[in-house]
Amino acid sequence: MAEIIQKDGTWAFDGDALRLTPGRDKGVGLLRGELGELVVPLGALAGVSFEQGRRAGRLRLRLREGADPLLHATGGRLTEPHDPYRLTVESDRYGVAEYFADEVRNALLLNGVSPEPVAGYLLPGPSVPLTASAGDGTAGFDGERVRLEWNWKTEDAKAAGGPRTIPLGEITGVEWQPAAGLENGHLRFVVRGAPATPPPAKHDPHAVELWGFKKDPLMALVAAAVQARLPHPAAPAAGTDARPEPPLPAEAPAGGEDHDALVRRLRELGELHRSGVLTEEEFSLAKQAVLRRM
Repeated sequence: MAEIIQKDGTWAFDGDALRLTPGRDKGVGLLRGELGELVVPLGALAGVSFEQGRRAGRLRLRLREGADPLLHATGGRLTEPHDPYRLTVESDRYGVAEYFADEVRNALLLNGVSPEPVAGYLLPGPSVPLTASAGDGTAGFDGERVRLEWNWKTEDAKAAGGPRTIPLGEITGVEWQPAAGLENGHLRFVVRGAPATPPPAKHDPHAVELWGFKKDPLMALVAAAVQARLPHPAAPAAGTDARPEPPLPAEAPAGGEDHDALVRRLRELGELHRSGVLTEEEFSLAKQAVLRRM
């Protein structure tokens, strides 16, 4: 087992998954604190890196595209204090960080984990129910519906419509955009039948306008919780069956197949099974076919 403990947080790796626990340091962002411990399966990773700095370094995890609803909902716009996949490393622990990164890299290599995008979320997203308040309103989600309520800072015409309840089945997308410079941000729920160009969040009854204050990142938790319960963007369209045929090994050439190649094939099959591409039955049949050639 590899572990690194820092003021910024603790990362532990047991060969199958990483446990990312936020620290209690004042530099840890609100979002990381509210998100709590994350368990990231090895199969969700695309890579890991460690960057040294003069005073501090950074361990960074790179997840496979489509594996985490939080990353999908925020579009890579989380700043470092709030990003759960970055860990600040003190200079006297650079050796531990290098060892940790090497252990994860070796496990990715030995298990044949593909860095390619996935067609289903491998992390569950934030637990529900949850509520966050920022900007001109409060957003809550109980797993079935979103409720938006307004405060005294809400634009009059928008507030006049009263609280808004949106069933999950009416939501087709989520947008979380932090405030940047002079531009305000927003948490917006895209609903069926909405215009292609929505009104500014200030006037949109399906959006909370964000002004760049401390609690803005908490709205990303609501966005991620909803995103996790929407159809995955890479999933096949309704009414289609895009499940591929199980990748059975080719006929063995004279003299048999290379043993290492067959071991790699077993690892590939295991990954396809864990990610849901292969059913239990398909995985069992394909695995037996490989084992018969070893």
